[in-house]
Amino acid sequence: MKKSIFILAALVMVAFTSCKENAADKVSEENVASAAERDANAGKFPVMTFAESEFDFGTIEQGAAQEHIFKFTNTGESDLIIVDAKSSCGCTVPEYTKQPVAPGATGEMLVKFNGSGKNQVSKTVTITANTKSGKETLKIKAFVNPKEGATTGSPIQTK
Repeated sequence: MKKSIFILAALVMVAFTSCKENAADKVSEENVASAAERDANAGKFPVMTFAESEFDFGTIEQGAAQEHIFKFTNTGESDLIIVDAKSSCGCTVPEYTKQPVAPGATGEMLVKFNGSGKNQVSKTVTITANTKSGKETLKIKAFVNPKEGATTGSPIQTK
């Protein structure tokens, strides 16, 4: 028992005496300046301001590919970086600006729709970016006329 108390006391002494270095001596003026700048900009976010956030293709034929370009401006105070853009289904494919968009600059989001579905269809594109909310949403819609001879209900079975 005495031996364990002695070992524990020795470990405590080593722990207290091994930290003789002063942490303040390791701080450089350059690091302090960059940290101050980072902290000053911490509350500044980019803002994606779209000319339009929804687009209606109108009436289209089934299978007719459609495209629309959504234009946006970074009206925020720091560079806008789009991390990802995903659609609500595989029939809609977004393509976006990969480079950072500076404050005041513009960018584009191309949305391709393959014309699938029937009747009124609506799709969303969710954009993940470094904005304050972290997510932005675009919508497309169209009325899709079925192809000639396509059935709109359940098929009739014959014997």
